[in-house]
Amino acid sequence: MTQPSHPLHIRDYRLIWLARFINTAATTAMVVVIGAQVYQIARRVHGMSEGEAAFMLGLLGLIQFIPFMLLTPLAGVLADRMDRRHLGAMAIAVDLLIGLALALANTFDFVSLPLLFTLAACYGAARVFIGPAISAITPNVVPPALLPKAIAISSVAWQSAAVIGPALGGFLLASHPSLPYWFASGALVLGIGALLAIRHRAPPAAAADKPIKLMAEGARFVWSERFLLGCVSLDLFAVLMGGATAMLPAFAYDVLHVGDEGLGLMRAAPAAGAMLMALWLGFRPLEHNVGAKMLWAVAAYGLATLIFGLSTIFPLSLAMLALLGAADAISVFIRNTLIQLNTPDDKRGRVSSISGLAISASNELGEMQSGLAAAFLGAVGAVALGGAGAIVITAVWAVIFPELKRAKTFAPQYREKDLVP
Repeated sequence: MTQPSHPLHIRDYRLIWLARFINTAATTAMVVVIGAQVYQIARRVHGMSEGEAAFMLGLLGLIQFIPFMLLTPLAGVLADRMDRRHLGAMAIAVDLLIGLALALANTFDFVSLPLLFTLAACYGAARVFIGPAISAITPNVVPPALLPKAIAISSVAWQSAAVIGPALGGFLLASHPSLPYWFASGALVLGIGALLAIRHRAPPAAAADKPIKLMAEGARFVWSERFLLGCVSLDLFAVLMGGATAMLPAFAYDVLHVGDEGLGLMRAAPAAGAMLMALWLGFRPLEHNVGAKMLWAVAAYGLATLIFGLSTIFPLSLAMLALLGAADAISVFIRNTLIQLNTPDDKRGRVSSISGLAISASNELGEMQSGLAAAFLGAVGAVALGGAGAIVITAVWAVIFPELKRAKTFAPQYREKDLVP
């Protein structure tokens, strides 16, 4: 049988790509609208100041992170024990129920902060299972030689959907607040269908061990490998400091004064930059000096965040958001490729869940950090300070994890150890 020469020649990979695209477009549309509604209700209904409303946005991030953190160990184990297609489909079904609930709440005008926070927590709980399930399927259907290109093309799916979803969500919100949620609900039905249509069924390689033992083994695997630990923790702490996206409603309504449509464009700009970079990486994947390039990309992310925070010119703000998205795409591509290529299949779900936890912690806790800082410094000061902090974190990690600078290629950077006592 002839080996495929490109990931898109593989039917199951095309379905994975489609499921990722649809799910991301739907959920990012919901997320941007939830944030906008939290900010608007806090300002207009509860009469909060700009700083207090920005703090509510930070609290929204924390509410999503708590269930994600608590359920991450379980998500990794389930991704290594059960059919990953079914696990992902069940998690997307929860997102579907959330979308329907918010669509009805906005249609009949009973939206409130408690409802938005409760459903945001449910979204955080569902999201923890989607990432490990879908990410762990890809290496099972794509040959190792094509995996870097497959990961880059998967990033195109995520980033292009993250452009379309928020932009469409912002424009639909300007027409009626229920429309983004009806759109998301319909799209999620299609996403579930695409995931269930995948034919490949990976064996549950880790099913024989007890769940607690499996959780501990996955954590030890990451902790014992300094290179892998450096990759995961760099993203965690740099993005934790540089989280600007949570403050976008404050910038759209009170700094740049561009309204709902401007918010949709701002929310889509990082994904637009990331999508263009992912397209480039799909045709010309990075092959040399990957560790140093990852460090420079994270530093560029911090610099773009700093400039965005200080900007009062809407086109410049959009350009900086696109630049930070492009820089983040490089970092994510390198990190994800190294993790997938260097992790055994029986641990891939757990390692993916740990990586996902770091990403969620950097995003949602970064939103909380930005919200707290904004309560004291305002949105502008909080974002600018976070961008400067991301640059400092990158410099520190280059020193304490010299293994990152020494990584020249995507070849294994460490020797797998026998981690079972």
